[in-house]
Amino acid sequence: MDLKEENRILRLRLKELTRKAVENQETLGRFYARELELLSAETLGELLSGMSEGLLASFEVDDIQLLMLDPDHEIRHLLSNNGIPVDAFPYVRFVDDLGVINQRFLRLKSPWLGPFLTPEYNNLFDQPRNLKSIAILPLICSGQLVGSINLGSQDANRFTRQHATDFLARLATICGVCLENVTNRERLLISGLTDPLTELHNRRYLDRRLEEELSRASRYRQPLSCLFIDADHFKRINDNYGHPAGDQVLRELAKRIRSQLRASDVATRYGGEEFAILLPQTNLSEALLLAERIRLEVNSHPIYLDQGVSLQLSVSIGVSETLPMLGKSHHKELGNHLLACADQALYIAKSNGRNRIEHEVPEGLEKHPDKGSLDKKKGA
Repeated sequence: MDLKEENRILRLRLKELTRKAVENQETLGRFYARELELLSAETLGELLSGMSEGLLASFEVDDIQLLMLDPDHEIRHLLSNNGIPVDAFPYVRFVDDLGVINQRFLRLKSPWLGPFLTPEYNNLFDQPRNLKSIAILPLICSGQLVGSINLGSQDANRFTRQHATDFLARLATICGVCLENVTNRERLLISGLTDPLTELHNRRYLDRRLEEELSRASRYRQPLSCLFIDADHFKRINDNYGHPAGDQVLRELAKRIRSQLRASDVATRYGGEEFAILLPQTNLSEALLLAERIRLEVNSHPIYLDQGVSLQLSVSIGVSETLPMLGKSHHKELGNHLLACADQALYIAKSNGRNRIEHEVPEGLEKHPDKGSLDKKKGA
């Protein structure tokens, strides 16, 4: 080989090395940018979005799947407590057992890269689309595998066993740390917004969620309804059987109320024996039907106290509705009006004999003559 040809080959090699160096620098820049975004995530929703859709955009891969181990549905409950539906994350899947998804998870400690094999790796993605290579990044919190980030490519050479995994291992570590920190922060936040007796949310949480739900209702032009529920003659229970019996009744009442609600509904203990329920995307007629289901559920069977005594409990319910898109008031004013109307309707229900449902008609809406008052005095 003459000197001229040798120089040509060296120039080509140098050009290729330069190209790879630039490509690696760009990749490193994307890694750091994504890491900063993940580290700055303040909520669980933001983090899950960054670990799924965010990484999909950064890596420019053909598919991604974030698998989250959640056997007790704790993560899903944390999301629900913040009004975030589980299906809000198209690239996130919650599972009860990672080993059932793929046996590799039983021994996975570091990123694994290699060819996409069918059907062995089909369960790693919701709908694999002609994938040829994959990267599996284990998520580890406190030494335990809690999930994985699965990256899929239609390029067989995108992820191979010869590729270095330093960047991927670092990213997986950061994701695991962020997940643990954000989850713990959410737990602490929820604990400060939960009534310890009934395990429902407290009034402070209601105040926070009310403005959020009004904003959402206004944005999507949807109604928001509210129920105020009060246990009838509750003072007699405390006077006759003691406060421990009253606490037992409140726990059972909260359980029966919760059994009739959707995941998107916001159930709170407003104070004493009074409960407030926010019902997103629910109009007045639908709220009245739900109130009747709750009233029937409470009346369905007695509550058996620890003293061996059985009590037949009933509730009075006030219902109200607001349509933020029709109002001109500030959300805080609308929220106060919504609660005040439900509270007034509850007062009317108790004044009219208890064990019944009343509602306050919002301004600008026609009255429902057949459902303005659900009179159920039996058992009051």
